[in-house]
Order: sequence, then C-alpha cells, then structure tokens
Amino acid sequence: MWGEQDRYLFREGTHARLYQHLGAHMDAQGVVHFAVWAPNAQRVSVIGDWNGWNPEADPMTQHDDSGVWQVSIGIAHLGQRYKYRILGRDGHVVDKADPMALQTELPPDTSSRIARLEYQWRDQAWMRERGRRNALNAPIAVYEVHAGSWRRPDGVPMGWRELARALGEYVQQLGFTHVELMPVTEHPFYGSWGYQTTGYFAPTARYGSPQDFMYFVDHLHELGIGVILDWVPSHFPTDAHGLQFFDGTHLYEHADPRQGFHPEWNSSIFNYGRGEVSSFLISSALFWLDRYHIDALRVDAVASMLYLDYARRDGEWIPNQYGGHENLEAIAFLRRLNEAVYREFPDTQTIAEESTAWPMVSRPTAMGGLGFGMKWNMGWMHDTLAFMQEDPVHRRYHLGKLSFSLVYAFSENFVLPLSHDEVVYGKGSLIRKMPGDDWQRFANLRTLLAWMWTHPGKKLLFMGGEFGQWREWTHEGELDWGLTQQPLHAGVQRLVADLNRLLRTEPALHELDFGWEGFQWLEAQDAERTLLAFLRRPATRGAKPLLVACNFTPVPRENVLLGVPARGTWRELLNTDAEVYGGSGWGNLGRIESRPLPAHGLLHSIRVVLPPLAVIVLQHESYGQNTIDAPPQS
Repeated sequence: MWGEQDRYLFREGTHARLYQHLGAHMDAQGVVHFAVWAPNAQRVSVIGDWNGWNPEADPMTQHDDSGVWQVSIGIAHLGQRYKYRILGRDGHVVDKADPMALQTELPPDTSSRIARLEYQWRDQAWMRERGRRNALNAPIAVYEVHAGSWRRPDGVPMGWRELARALGEYVQQLGFTHVELMPVTEHPFYGSWGYQTTGYFAPTARYGSPQDFMYFVDHLHELGIGVILDWVPSHFPTDAHGLQFFDGTHLYEHADPRQGFHPEWNSSIFNYGRGEVSSFLISSALFWLDRYHIDALRVDAVASMLYLDYARRDGEWIPNQYGGHENLEAIAFLRRLNEAVYREFPDTQTIAEESTAWPMVSRPTAMGGLGFGMKWNMGWMHDTLAFMQEDPVHRRYHLGKLSFSLVYAFSENFVLPLSHDEVVYGKGSLIRKMPGDDWQRFANLRTLLAWMWTHPGKKLLFMGGEFGQWREWTHEGELDWGLTQQPLHAGVQRLVADLNRLLRTEPALHELDFGWEGFQWLEAQDAERTLLAFLRRPATRGAKPLLVACNFTPVPRENVLLGVPARGTWRELLNTDAEVYGGSGWGNLGRIESRPLPAHGLLHSIRVVLPPLAVIVLQHESYGQNTIDAPPQS
C-alpha cells in the first residue's frame, strides 16, 4: 500500500523501494494496479492493448498530494503493452512509457509491458557466501562484456539463456571471478551500448524476458561467477517516450540547460536536488540488487555528476551556492545512494567510474567520503597504456609513468581497468597499441597483462583483450574467435587463465590490494635497464610473499640482483616468456638459490635472468620461521 510514510520518504529522497509501489503490478486476483508520478499533469490515463489504446477508457486519479496517479484494471493481462497518456498543463498531450516498467517492447518499439518477476532461484549457495566473494580482500578479476557482440551464432546476438551457458563456461575456464555487463537497462538506440537508458527497471528486451535475464544471473552464480551491472544515473536520453519533459514540465531534469542538458552526450541531466528523483534512482539501484541478485553496480560517469562545469565552457554552467563548481546536490545523492546500498545489501559493492582527483571516492560517508566500495583507476590505465605504446628504446625516459601509480595506489580502493573505452573509436585494440613486430607485440601484451595482474588493485579486462584481438571492438559484430586457434593468440589466452589462477590461489596478490603493508618496492628507478621489481605480501599468517620482476625491453637482462625476505630456494611460478605462452623460453630453469648478500634493504638476495619483454613471478619454496630474515640493522 502507498501510505503516508512512502510519501514522506519519496519527497525526502530516501525511498529505496519505489518499485514495490509505482509501475504496473498484478495481484493474486489478476487485477493490475498502475501508479505513475506526474504531479504537474492535468490528466493521466492508461492506454493499452486491453482497451484499444483509448484514452477515455481508463482514467487515473490522485488520492493524495504526492503527485502519484493510480488506477486498477481487472481486464489487463500479462504481456500486454501499455503507455500513459498525459495531458500537460500547457495542453500538450504525450504518450509516455512507464518509468517503472518491469518489461518493455523490443526496440525500436517503445511501449511498456505488464510483467511479473516470478522466478525460482537456485543460487542460494552463492548468495550465502557472496559477501566473501565481493570483499575488499577477495581475489577479483572482472571480464567486461557487451552482451550483443560477444558471440553471434549465424550473425544473431545470443539470448540471455544461451549466453549464460556459453559465457559462463568460458569465464569459468579462464578463471575470472566476475562478469561485468555493459548496461542492460532498456535503451532505444543499440549503438549507445546501453548508456542512454530509458528503462531503469527493465532489462533490454533484445536478449529475452526478465526471467531470461534472471536465468543468466542465476546460472553464473551456480558456476561461482559474480555479476556486475553497469548502471547510468548520470544522464538520460531525450526520446519522446522517455523521462524528458515527462508531465509537461521538466520533472526529472533541470529546466535550465546549463544544469539540465549534457553537451557531451546530447542528453538530459537528472535533477539530483529533487527528492522524488533521488528516490527514483536509488530505487533503481536497489531493484537490480534485490530482484535480479546483481552483486555490484559499476556507476558510470561519476565525474560528470560531481562537477557543474563538466564538458562546459565559461558561461555554460551555474556555480553552486558558494560560487564553486562542485555539484552539491549530486554529492548528497551519491552519498545517500551508497548508504542505501550498503545498508540494504552489505554483501554487494558499488564501484565508481570517476576520472578526476576527487578525494575519498571509496571512503565511507561518515569520514566525508562518497561511500563507494571501489573506484576505477583511470590514471593507472592512461599512464600504463601511454608507457606501453612507447618504443622500448625510449621507455627508459618514461619509467616514471609506471612507478608513479604506486604514489597514490592506496589513496582509494582501486580497480585497474582495461575497458571497452580503450578499444573503440580509432584507439585500436590492445595488441594494436603495442609496438614492434608481431612477436614483440604479443610479448608486450603479455607483459602488460602480467604487470596489471601483479599490481595492487582489482582487475578488469574487456572481452577480446584476453586473446589479443587485432580489430578494435565493434558492437555490430562479434569477437574474432578464430584467432584463438592461432598459437600466439592462444598463448595470451592461456596466460590470462594462469594469471587468474595465481590471483585466486596466492593471498599475496589480493588480500592487501588497498594497503602499503602488502607492497614493497625492490627496484623502482632502474631506467637504464627499464625494469621494475617489487614484493607482494599477504595478510594471512604463513602465506608466502611473491617477488615480481618486469623487463620492459626486448633485451634479456642477466645477473639482475634482487633482495629477498627469506633465504633458500625461490621457485619461478610464472614467466610470461615461457614457450607455452608464445615466448622465447628465457628463464631461470625453474628455481634460484639465495645468497647471504644484502640488497634492497634485505639480508639475502638472488640473481635472476629477466627474459625479454617479460614478467616473472617468484615464490619461496619453504617460507617459514626458519627461513625469514630479520631486517638489517641500520
């Protein structure tokens, strides 16, 4: 029932369950109850298949001053299409899709459909332990996917159920812990990739029904794979059937284009200062966690929300009440959003795509932060790709681009992203960004991936990068799966699987991703040889530290001295130059004995061979009380 408490929370901006009240809901007797927020409309009616789309047949009424119109209809059926016919104050008449619709027509058609979200879930085991799988000290490696272009048998995108089985098996084989879907909320233009959303409570009909999408999530959970949803509260399209000018007024968006229009994306910006809009968006976020068992939300374009002058020139924006460019209303909304998510679903995560130096994005609101669980590290991504695109002969002058990431690596809970944005619009695929001949390009790509997987932070890789696709991504085709039959491409794929195995099995690579106590430089300034070396340490007592050494040139580096924290034998766990990955086979014959020669502040050291354009990972064979050295006395 829609009661006084609902009205209060709705206006306050903290109602987190609007989807239980607004929209179209069929009760046990088969009566459909429609409710829509349109406070400035003169008249609202439901038009649909059952009444011949007659605006006089089912007029709606308001029962209070909340601006919510309601009607109950006994002859409407599941699956039938409907819209709201709205007469605005200025006499303008428009037919609008339901902002709270649970299902929609297949685009380009734009009607809503009456739906129920009944489904028999089988993921109880996952749900019981997903807090551990999503924890900040858990191994997290995310495979980012565009559902319509991962595979296209016979040139047609897979439906949710077929995709669940094929993608689930593939992701399980490669060892990724989570899948991140580019937005699946309904969107009118396929080419927007889902980032221009009209249906904030409906999975796109392009790949099936709501139950089909539930099966997708359910099946991946049964395989032990989490599902992250890309969610877009930053802007919405201006399509006539959508939220724009919904009841004849600027209801969801600001009226002033300096606040309500996004020049970069030609779309509308939500009015975050309006309580009802805040409640709408928070309810959308919780809806996916609640009804679809989504494990995390990656919140798109947070930077565009935080700054009033984002993508605007002087005179095109309005300062806040203090004269600054911070969007105070959006900041308050993001804090309310994160507080609601972690209050209601503490075993999930929110992840910010935020590209500026805004402080404390992934710190609790009680500390003055925005309250996200994690944040994409866009600085790491830009600097790393810029370095890797340099010819190795010039990299000695740019080594700081890599080491600089450790200056701020623990200021936030970072995710390291190599996302879809880096392989579109003429940027080229990851393998195309690498310099040199084909062998060097693949060696560089393997080095890039191993640097990423051993660097502090959670991992995200866009589809195709795991086997070195030559073409940059296009949403109209599918990945070039035939390449995986070629040795060099198969080698990259095998390396990614082994990196994910190491990430999962070695606590040193994931337990302390967000603190200095899990990282120690051994060599950060050897620009002449263009190499880096460091230790990753675990939190678990008795677990073994790892030594990582990276050679960013095609010249093998022999007799490289590296300090070690324990005496004895160090075994080579991973070598990206191994022949099984397509490398040349340089290495250390599997193991190295330490010597009592101090180096890098440690009492013992080893001398290693660093293969060309490669990363090696070493681990002590019998790390324990009798082998650990005390730090040298100063």
